[in-house]
Parts: sequence; C-alpha cells; structure tokens
Amino acid sequence: MNHPAWQETTIDGPRTRRWSLHARECPELASHHIAWLGLDTVHAPYRRVRLAPTGSFFLACLEGEGRMLLEGRWQRVGAGQLCLAPPRVLNAFHAVPGRRWVFAWVRYEEAAWTQPLVGAGSPLRLAAGAEDLGRMLAGLRAEWLGERDAAHVRHWVGLIHGQTTRLARPWRTESRISDLWSLVARDLAADWKLTSLAAACSLSSEHLRRVCRRELGRTPMEHVTYMRIQRAQELLESSDEKLEALAPRVGYRSAIVFSRAFARCVGVTPSAYRDRRRRPAS
Repeated sequence: MNHPAWQETTIDGPRTRRWSLHARECPELASHHIAWLGLDTVHAPYRRVRLAPTGSFFLACLEGEGRMLLEGRWQRVGAGQLCLAPPRVLNAFHAVPGRRWVFAWVRYEEAAWTQPLVGAGSPLRLAAGAEDLGRMLAGLRAEWLGERDAAHVRHWVGLIHGQTTRLARPWRTESRISDLWSLVARDLAADWKLTSLAAACSLSSEHLRRVCRRELGRTPMEHVTYMRIQRAQELLESSDEKLEALAPRVGYRSAIVFSRAFARCVGVTPSAYRDRRRRPAS
C-alpha cells in the first residue's frame, strides 16, 4: 500500500478570515503550554498539513463542515463536533469546496519528555464541547481586541485550558474499561481481538464497541492500533532496535505490516520517523 508524500502545507485562499493569538504575543498562553489558538472562517482551498506537531491539538467545529485526517483516514467534521490529535502524529485538515467552515482551535507546545494533554486514553472525536470551547475563544478574542485587561485575559485563557484538559480526560465512565486499557498497555504484543478485549473487561463485544465509539470516537481495535503506534514512536526515539525486532514488541508479526500501519497513522515510515526525530536542528 502506497502512502502520499506528505508535505508541510499552509494554504488560506482569498475568502478565508482568521483570528489567531500566539504565545509570543500573550505570555499567559505559554504558562499553560499553549503555543497558539484561534477562530477561523474558511473556504476552499484552505488546507493545513503538519507533519510532526510538537503538541496536542483541538479543533471545534462551530458551523459548516470540513475534513480532518484522523489516524490515517479522512473524516467529516460537522457542526458541534470536536476533534483531538496527539503530538508527533501527522495532522491535516481542509475545507470542502462550496462549503463554509467555522471552527475554533488550540495547539499546544509539549516537550517530548512530558506527558501530552492528548494521550493514549484520550478521545479521537466528541459530539459535545465544541460550542463551549468556541465561546471561550470568542471571549478571549473580544477581550484581546478590546480592553486587553490582564486579569480578564488570564481568566479566559484559564477557562480554555481547563476545557481542553477536561475534553482530553480519558475514560470518564466505566472504570473496568479504563482497567482494560491499562492491561492492553502492559501487553501490546498480545494477539488482541474484539472478543478477547470484551472478555477482559466482562462486557459483550457490542457493548464495548458502543462505549468506545461514544468515549473515544474509534472502535476497540482502532484504539489498540493507536496505543501500539504511540508505543512504537517511543521505541523509535529511544532505541536503535531494528524494525524486525521492534514490530513484535508492539503487536505486529512482521516489519512490513508494522511499517504500513505506522505510515498510515503517522504519515511517514518508521525509518523516516526515526531519522527525522534524531536529525539535529539546523
């Protein structure tokens, strides 16, 4: 299976209207490790591709619709939906021709050795929370463009960070499902199937599937893949282990199958990822 040669891309187009605020302008953002945030009203050919973002990303669709690449698949993002993306994974989204798309977004800056806000237990997409996050960013924008009172700015930034932290919180319902993912994390090399996952947390396969869809926006097996790829990224960054030896440690029987799954989720092959992460900054 061939994968596209992704390139870092920023295209706005003549009809796009954007408001954004960077940590360089607002130190209060940096105190919460927020690199940048904004409110965008966009039209095609608007497009963003970020090959290896260094922090968690939140996108809240307020009106219209767009498309976002979520774990290797383009998916529709409609009004009221909120999408999350972890750091160090290919992040891409674009406007749909003929459709206006309004969304709020927050991008974090997180060091590689820290625990990211969006982690292995965080949801992929949510059906609630987008409007609240949008109102908070609108409040910050109004204050920043108006009085710019430091206390009020601090208030709005604190609310935004609090909301993203809440949205990224893993597994807010059944503790036995949280225990399931702890079990999977300890044994990623196991031959996990939907039936064995369901049995491990004493649920029916259908119940587990429904809960995963609701809480994470992905199926149980998609979440296993996500956990495996995250662990593989850590191993690629911290060791010189050959792919033939690394693949079985994260549940893949061959380096070829592992490389395909990795490239689909991250956007580059494991070897290219290792080279890029270790390349000294110019």
